[in-house]
Amino acid sequence: MYEAPKQNDALGTTNRGNPCESGLCTLCMADCKGKCETWLASLLGRNLLYPRDFGDATAGSANLVALGVGYHALRIQGYVHGAHGLEARLSSSADDRIFSNVDVSTVFGRALKTSCRLPIMTGALGSTQVAARYWDAFAVGAALCGFPIVIGENVVGVDPAAVIEKGRTCSAPELDRRIATVQRYQDEDGQGAIIVQMNLEDTRNRVDEYLIERHGDRIIIELKWGQGAKDIGGEIQVSEIEQALFLKSRGYLLDPDPTDPAVWQAFERGAITSFARHSRLGATDLDRGEQVREVFMAEIAHLRGLGFKRISLKTGAYGMEALAMAIRCAADAELDLLTIDGSGGGTGMSPWNMMDHWGVPSLPLHARAHDYCRILAERGIRPPDLALAGGFAREDHLFKALALGAPYAKLVCMGRAPMIPGFLGSNIEGVLRPERRAVVHGHWDHLPSSVSAIGTTPETIFAGWEAVRAKVGASEMDKIPFGAIALFGYADKLACGLQQLMAGARKFSLDQISRDDLMSANRETAEVTGIPFLTDAQQDRAMAILTR
Repeated sequence: MYEAPKQNDALGTTNRGNPCESGLCTLCMADCKGKCETWLASLLGRNLLYPRDFGDATAGSANLVALGVGYHALRIQGYVHGAHGLEARLSSSADDRIFSNVDVSTVFGRALKTSCRLPIMTGALGSTQVAARYWDAFAVGAALCGFPIVIGENVVGVDPAAVIEKGRTCSAPELDRRIATVQRYQDEDGQGAIIVQMNLEDTRNRVDEYLIERHGDRIIIELKWGQGAKDIGGEIQVSEIEQALFLKSRGYLLDPDPTDPAVWQAFERGAITSFARHSRLGATDLDRGEQVREVFMAEIAHLRGLGFKRISLKTGAYGMEALAMAIRCAADAELDLLTIDGSGGGTGMSPWNMMDHWGVPSLPLHARAHDYCRILAERGIRPPDLALAGGFAREDHLFKALALGAPYAKLVCMGRAPMIPGFLGSNIEGVLRPERRAVVHGHWDHLPSSVSAIGTTPETIFAGWEAVRAKVGASEMDKIPFGAIALFGYADKLACGLQQLMAGARKFSLDQISRDDLMSANRETAEVTGIPFLTDAQQDRAMAILTR
């Protein structure tokens, strides 16, 4: 198994805990004082693309040996000629062949297109406390950056202020708050999107009807089949027995059962301190794929009948049958997006050993998804636009995923990584604006040295501060969460880094990226992905030059 390095001396970053392949710690804490690459990028922005201490140091890569199968074992091609995708906008002259002219915007969808300033989207931010507490940071940041944000499952069901009568949602204050927060800062050109996810409980509560009546067809509605972190329904943990009883009354499974007298007594004595809330499994009464397809198509017809113009599907790290089923159903239903989440991503709460041992890891799952889309395309069936998810955090991850899934992949779905700027910015805001510490859920009472070494005021700490102020106006800055400004800086680093990688591959727009822009760093990865090994890639072109 690949083990990511714990420290990067060139960038001056280090992980508090054990790093995943993404470079994030396996356990990412909201009160972390630094400083993994994503954490530091939230403050420094694009400056973190380069080694530290310029003028006093040189730097050399240590990441040249790739063992095992994973995105780490793909390498990116560079070329000495070409400027694909540049001619249509500028010229192919040397003066225009600069990385800042690379267009990293993307478009997805069928009849109604959705435009995004950069090819990322958040993972589903649903009923967890993390999603609720830091929503303003996540939502405002995504709106300012112009990429889609996903409101996850069960937001209505866990909201004590929501009114659900006779199986119908009549009022959903938390859902309304989340949507309004994004819409306040979305540009008039509509870059990005709000995607609202529906699981079995949401469907039973007829959240779809509430959405279309209250918010209209501006919302993309998403059906959920699964995720990469676990192969059971959504979960959260609550520490109050009253809340556990409330959730049980809403129809959820609570483990242990708060209505059991023995459990009640154990809770009173402190032997039991929390309760896990679980969602139901979908499609448990269907035995064949044909039945699943029939039910799915009927649900899509129902949503279109309600008035939804854009519909997406999220599926998890299931085997090849389920992957093919998701791709074919999404194609036949003419969905706007299919998100495929591989094992190796992250979550707010999943059984730990399940995370480690179930499902298909991201790289082989995404490689096979490309193959299945190609098979449909060759048969004259248009495949769905894809978002690939499962352990992404850096700009090279974006390039590799988009290239591996080309031309079908339009977005990279990032779960835990965009949360880190929200945590970090909120902690800094809690120190510099102590009157807002409780509101933003800041954990610090003073700036740690990892932050104060950069600056001691918002203007000196956040590389993205001035850009955000220019965007929203000086009078609005007091309303912008620091977490959103940190997310803006992190997204700017991703965008700039992606531009540079694309320029080196001579691809000046995302639609020009292809699988030919990748090489496999070992034979095993080449076999799994179909991406040629380093010295096999372009061998035919090399021989044509040598033998002509």
